[in-house]
Amino acid sequence: MLNNSDELNIVIIIQARTASSRLPDKTLLPLCGKELLVRMVERVIASDFGKNVVVATTVNKKDDIIENICRRENYKYFRGDENDLLDRHFHAALHYNADVVVKIPSDCPLIDPEIINKVIKYFVDNFNKYDFVSNLHPQTYPDGNDVEVFRFDVLETAWRKAKAHFQREHTTPYLWDNPEKFRIGNVEWETGLNYSMSHRFTIDYPEDYDFIKAIYDELYSEKNIFGLNDILKLLDEKPEIKKINKKYAGVNWYRNYINDLKTVTSNETKII
Repeated sequence: MLNNSDELNIVIIIQARTASSRLPDKTLLPLCGKELLVRMVERVIASDFGKNVVVATTVNKKDDIIENICRRENYKYFRGDENDLLDRHFHAALHYNADVVVKIPSDCPLIDPEIINKVIKYFVDNFNKYDFVSNLHPQTYPDGNDVEVFRFDVLETAWRKAKAHFQREHTTPYLWDNPEKFRIGNVEWETGLNYSMSHRFTIDYPEDYDFIKAIYDELYSEKNIFGLNDILKLLDEKPEIKKINKKYAGVNWYRNYINDLKTVTSNETKII
């Protein structure tokens, strides 16, 4: 069995589309002269496993612009189902012959490449021990450093068996929410801290964009691939930046499905 990163075809899939009910076209918003999506992909490619990064967008004509960006930047891309993210990930992984799939959403433009490295390496080092590894169950890193890793055959099982709408829309719940069926591993922040409900580095609201833009404006010109510690140091020095989107800290998609998810508790999300 393949069991090291040199033998495995590890494909990182970044799901991206222009439609968003709360912040339309958020992937296209400018950050230091380029689209947010480009800045996001830059950070993922900077990881040790960034040679096979695929932007998975939709077949909706509105997302032609994402394909155009990918062509301009020479990114690999795939177009699939707009609302069934599980189907889109499965067919993107199939198209690029993935042995291992890494799921990273496009709303994480502050993701630290070193965190990506840690989660993927943990999966590879324990290839015969786990079916699914993430840093989300439970989450300890600041929200917006989401990394999920699983074998292609495990993704195919979910694709065939997942029926609930939220399982299809969010790609992986059928896997991590069924620990009796799958072997689940997790990477926690080595500091022992838990900033998952207090620090919000993801983008879903206008205030999130203002926060992320402020971070880029402060850090990008001196160090384009700045890391988590750089961000936290900046927030200590300029706490007013953290306040920009503080009211949304802890708000995530779990809040809409708390009665459906078996392994998520109400203290892992915030209702607004």
